[in-house]
Amino acid sequence: QVQLVESGGGLVQAGGSLRLSCATSGRTRSPYGMGWFRQAPGKEREFVATINWIGAGTYYADSVKGRFTISRDNAKNTLYLQMNSLKSEDTAVYYCAAAPRYGSGSLRRSDYDYWGQGTQVTVSS
Repeated sequence: QVQLVESGGGLVQAGGSLRLSCATSGRTRSPYGMGWFRQAPGKEREFVATINWIGAGTYYADSVKGRFTISRDNAKNTLYLQMNSLKSEDTAVYYCAAAPRYGSGSLRRSDYDYWGQGTQVTVSS
């Protein structure tokens, strides 16, 4: 089992920045990919970014490419999402997720076995 706890969400003006963190605990010794997803009101949960086990490979949704950066510190068992140039359309609950079966990371929700409880990000225009 892997437990995930997000933090760092909040209210920010358009053009501002936030940094989300995701602390992991439990059986974290196996190599596993991680990702960030988000869900806006009335919409399905969508992929934001993913990172491989060693943090060398990343992939982003087109909507956040160039503005968001995913990273991880395995020594601290923590995943990050740096969000810059935020837009009102970035408003959503953000979830981190772990994919023990996919050390390279994944874009697919179904590849992730563990999820955090989510943290709210609200961008005011």
